[in-house]
Amino acid sequence: TDIRTTDPGAGDWLLGLAASAESGSEHPLGEAIVRAARERELPVGSLQEFEAQSGAGILARVEDQRVLLGNLRMMKQHRVHLNGLEEEALRLQSQAKTAIWVALEDKAVGLIGVADTLKPGAREAVTEMRQLGLKVAMLTGDNQATAQAIAREVGIERLVAEVLPGEKAVQIERLQQEGEGLVAMVGDGINDAPALAQADVGIAIGTGTDVAMETADVTLMRGDLRSVPQAIALSQATLRTIKQNLFWAFFYNVILIPIAAGVLYPFETLP
Repeated sequence: TDIRTTDPGAGDWLLGLAASAESGSEHPLGEAIVRAARERELPVGSLQEFEAQSGAGILARVEDQRVLLGNLRMMKQHRVHLNGLEEEALRLQSQAKTAIWVALEDKAVGLIGVADTLKPGAREAVTEMRQLGLKVAMLTGDNQATAQAIAREVGIERLVAEVLPGEKAVQIERLQQEGEGLVAMVGDGINDAPALAQADVGIAIGTGTDVAMETADVTLMRGDLRSVPQAIALSQATLRTIKQNLFWAFFYNVILIPIAAGVLYPFETLP
């Protein structure tokens, strides 16, 4: 985590406040904040109210104070005074970090930058899929700057960022309407389930949520993204084997069924 505050030296206080608010969250970013606070052995205040706003952030009440944590869209929606932190947010995003705004009542008091670390093998997985002739795109709820930094790192050229959880299925449908071929979706979260259902082929990561695995057509047993191109290559090889077997079965039947029906019988009766 990378912490920026309006009050120098108040980093631990800000992280403790954010961890108190996020203690009721199951979101990966919230869990990262709570984990960072525990690693620093910071005191966590009592959480009195908690409300998650999908695709935006959370509203909480910690020790009788209204705390907001979320993206810039959420801050503007609640008319939070940004307190001159816009440039710091852009700087964090340029470093491939998700900038989480922290506001107390109606005033921003700091930013927490959470690094979006790549899954092991992500870069190799993208390379292997492109070698298979596939076009790779990334759908993410992250802001454009952070998403672009990640996309460049893994070699993805097509990017759709700042996608709300309910809009992923819409984006998949748009890709299908472009008519460039079948569309496969890889996901592991609850919010990915509608998109997995919409895609021509839904691929769930086995380490993800149950609803994603129930919705998808294919579930990978490992969390390694390199399993995706491996599964695709295996399915292509399987289909190729099926076609070869069908061809030889057809060839066999064309040649031998007439013989079994007696096409050679007149030659056998010749003197």
